[in-house]
Amino acid sequence: MDSNPNSNPIASFSSFLHHHISRAASHISARVDAARRLRPASPPFAAASRPMEARHAFDLALSPDSVAKTLAGTRVYTVSNSGNEFVLVSDPNNGTRSLGILCFRQEDAETLLSQVQLRHPVLGRGARVVPITLDQVYMLKVEGIAFRFLPDPIQIRNALELKADVSRGFDGVPVFQSDLLVFKKKNKRYCPIYFQKEDIERELSRVSRASSGGSQNIMVGSLEDVLKKMEMNDRNSGWEDLIFIPPGKSHSQHIKEVAA
Repeated sequence: MDSNPNSNPIASFSSFLHHHISRAASHISARVDAARRLRPASPPFAAASRPMEARHAFDLALSPDSVAKTLAGTRVYTVSNSGNEFVLVSDPNNGTRSLGILCFRQEDAETLLSQVQLRHPVLGRGARVVPITLDQVYMLKVEGIAFRFLPDPIQIRNALELKADVSRGFDGVPVFQSDLLVFKKKNKRYCPIYFQKEDIERELSRVSRASSGGSQNIMVGSLEDVLKKMEMNDRNSGWEDLIFIPPGKSHSQHIKEVAA
């Protein structure tokens, strides 16, 4: 993302597409083995104020499956070719590596598809936008497959509004959290993490303590940083309490769905 706080996130997105799609044809996923094929669906900043304990040599870190489970249910969108393989673009920071692009808005993936079809008709023939859940994406990442997220530009603006220092812009996919929304259910502690500021504000409006000045109770971080911290920390450190809430849903609705 453009680090200039005065830049237009939508314009930056268009610039990103223009710069990279022109080289997409040379990186068709025919070069990728079967592990890169799309798979069928399968079943934050602070550890919610829980005190962090020193890590010991034999402590058990959160497993990839445990991290992936917290991401279940959230869809992102990408472009696949007629063989149900990711359409890849060049990594601007590493010309020898290819990336799959994952959009948090379906309309951005449709724009990506249109650019592919316009600039590379052969590659675009049979290409389509397909959804993939973040838990699937995470497990593919564990296997060494590289992705780049394209965040919702509206949420980038929302994140910048919450940051004290906007001089460096916002890097990554914004996620939002509030200690006021931490709760327990059936002896399990949950710290919900939201992808949309509007969703967490709606949840906070239902909490009497947050009836005024709701935004001051909201913390913002990046999805990428939160996942790194989850990978680095141990069980019982508080990071295993996190659960990512899909856009448009309440935490109670999502937990009911994933527990079903």
